[in-house]
Amino acid sequence: MKSPTEMLEAEHRVIARIVGITPVLAQKLDEGDVIKPDILKSIVEFMRIYADKSHHGKEEDLLFAVLSDKGVPMQGCPIGALVADHVSGRSLVRHLSDSAEAYARNEPEAYEGLISSLRGITALYPGHIWKEDYLLFPMTNKLLSPEELEALRREFEKADLRIGHDTLERLARLADDLERQFG
Repeated sequence: MKSPTEMLEAEHRVIARIVGITPVLAQKLDEGDVIKPDILKSIVEFMRIYADKSHHGKEEDLLFAVLSDKGVPMQGCPIGALVADHVSGRSLVRHLSDSAEAYARNEPEAYEGLISSLRGITALYPGHIWKEDYLLFPMTNKLLSPEELEALRREFEKADLRIGHDTLERLARLADDLERQFG
């Protein structure tokens, strides 16, 4: 059975695979290639549900609260910086969504918005994932007792159930589909 930090790290691997597609799509758009609007919409859905609602939700609503109870400040490093990254990610995904909708309507200015939001996602997430994998999660594993980690793991499982395992699995499979097409 995975620990809560191992669960989050496994989710990072899936998120990183989707993020790995974003520079390819940005380059294709920059070269004038056409990307199916459904692909862009599926990335928005993935980022909103899998990356933000599920993954960031577990961090913000559960992990950060437990760490705060252990004396880790909510402002500054690391939690404040990670929350700021989450906010930036949400803004980029909102911009991607708006641009994808404009792109689906064949609005010429949509290309610039798509390219900038895709490149923003490409720039943000690798460093964000690194900060969590190599700073936040080791700190979590040192600060929390085995019993606290187990309680957090159970809360993570409840959070996944609220979203639905079928939904999360479908979104995780999107990484396979997109890598086959663009990897």
